[in-house]
Amino acid sequence: QVQLAESGGGLVQAGGSLRLSCTASGRTFSDYAAGWFRQAPGKEREFVAGINWSGSSKYYADFIKGRFIISRDNVKNTLSLEMNSLKPEDTAVYYCATTVRRTVTMRLVEYHDWGQGTQVTVSS
Repeated sequence: QVQLAESGGGLVQAGGSLRLSCTASGRTFSDYAAGWFRQAPGKEREFVAGINWSGSSKYYADFIKGRFIISRDNVKNTLSLEMNSLKPEDTAVYYCATTVRRTVTMRLVEYHDWGQGTQVTVSS
């Protein structure tokens, strides 16, 4: 099992940027794919971005449209999400999560370890 802790959320105006970070400890983080999800009030948790074990392969939800960048540092055991051109509809709690596979996936059921989440609020 891996323990995950997100940071970097906050309140930002539309058009602004935020960088989320996730620090991992426990099971070897670098061996497995990881990703970011989000959940807005009254909505289901949805996939945002995923990255394979090495960072060489990334996958994004369609609604991202080039605004976000996922990255990882396997030396520091961190996962990051750089969010640009933020919109009010991006408001949600953002979660980092890891899988037990090496290839990237967008399927929520394949993510076994989750952080507690960090709130991102985008004002109009």
